[in-house]
Amino acid sequence: MSIDELFEQARISMDNSYSPYSSFKVGAAIKTDDGKIYGGTNIENASLSLTLCAERVAIFKAVSEGHKSFTDLALVSSNGQPIFPCGACRQVLMEFSPEIQIHQEGNDNKSKSLRDLLPNPFGPKDFKNPS
Repeated sequence: MSIDELFEQARISMDNSYSPYSSFKVGAAIKTDDGKIYGGTNIENASLSLTLCAERVAIFKAVSEGHKSFTDLALVSSNGQPIFPCGACRQVLMEFSPEIQIHQEGNDNKSKSLRDLLPNPFGPKDFKNPS
């Protein structure tokens, strides 16, 4: 699947956004290491702190289906501007795929590595017993 097709899935997912408070729709599509694609959209809640980002929805859908390694993530938004994953989403991405490439629509479809966006991360390796 090409990056353009990944963006298309992100746009399809964005159509299902539940964003009555911000009116800011986000779509994400994540590609597993074996080529499967999972889409996600932001889901807001009146308490705001219980809102879920599109990226985490896509990741959690994939993980719930048994996937734990990802190669690419495409992001789109209703305002057409390039967006980056928030800190919480970056941390969740780091848990599974530190080398993932993040593609932003509206930025000449340029990509960034997660390591560029989250230097010095805390991850599973930090739980290893040093003895």
